[in-house]
Amino acid sequence: MTTTTTAAATPATATMEAAKPAPSIRVQTLRKAFGKQKVLNGINLEVAQGETVSVLGQSGTGKSVLLKLIIGLQQPDSGSIQIHGQEITGLARPQLNEIRKKVGFLFQNSALYDSLTVEQNVAFPLERHGGLSAAERKKRVRELLATVGMERDLDKLPAEISGGMQKRVGLARALALSPDIVLFDEPTAGLDPITASEIDELILKMQKEKNLASIVVTHDLPSARTVSDRLTLMRNGQIVIDGSFQDLEASKDEFVVQFLNRTS
Repeated sequence: MTTTTTAAATPATATMEAAKPAPSIRVQTLRKAFGKQKVLNGINLEVAQGETVSVLGQSGTGKSVLLKLIIGLQQPDSGSIQIHGQEITGLARPQLNEIRKKVGFLFQNSALYDSLTVEQNVAFPLERHGGLSAAERKKRVRELLATVGMERDLDKLPAEISGGMQKRVGLARALALSPDIVLFDEPTAGLDPITASEIDELILKMQKEKNLASIVVTHDLPSARTVSDRLTLMRNGQIVIDGSFQDLEASKDEFVVQFLNRTS
């Protein structure tokens, strides 16, 4: 868990700080309101390359809004969002689209196109941005579907596969453009415990193979504990605690204790 110290910086520590790579995702004093409702109220969050951070909290605390701001689907009222050191707030659409190519997004409901097959859903971003030939796209799609265990279902429509299988296809599509950042919005929501565990293992597999920087928004505490390097807990638009699962367990904060007791 991060704590603040007041020790004076020495030349050696200053050099170490200067050499430290910038986080892949950096959010600073981020604020967002819808009318009179303050959803995010000064959020600060950093995610390093190769790190998975889960964002926990009650419904309506702004977790999914945070993801939409990071991907540029919504604009903050104030604050800073940096992707690989580049500020994206207020960025023109063409420049924002270039950055989005390096950020995969797994939507809560998978957001597959009902009229497209599994294969066509995964191919969609490649057709728009990949610059590959038809043969190269086909090969890439087959590889992605094999990675998530869906290579035998490529001709099926989303309505013909289960919710867990739709999540797998959604993940394959999120990885189509080889992003180094992936945002997961409730990846295990609505799934039975066995299927949810399979999705967790798939997230861990992707993390190990591709060294992704990931944010996982979830209500599923066992899932967050499984896939995360760090966990943050939000309340009233602010982060209450940021640390390991052990840090959360050791916390004496009343809200943290109540949240763990109600979701464990």
